Amino acid sequence: MLTGNDEGAAGWVLAAPSSGPTAMSEAARRGIASVVGRNRLARALRVEWLGQTAASVCWIASMLTYGISSSGDWLQLFAASAWLLANIASIATAEAD
Repeated sequence: MLTGNDEGAAGWVLAAPSSGPTAMSEAARRGIASVVGRNRLARALRVEWLGQTAASVCWIASMLTYGISSSGDWLQLFAASAWLLANIASIATAEAD
């Protein structure tokens, strides 16, 4: 809908409709966000995800504890970091079940 004053076309502004099929209440948005948050938490608490994340964190910690002295050590650190990032990304993205 257009809103504005009678001074001319420059005063007109396109406003979004306040109701209709695409309008969503704030409560509905909060409800959707709550469901998404619960789904992410449920996926993060699965044994598979927790195990892989713990393994990648331990791998990174061991690399940093024992030191990085060769190019192979750097590759292991990058591999462990990529594994951890992939685990985090799997929680951040929507599940396509």
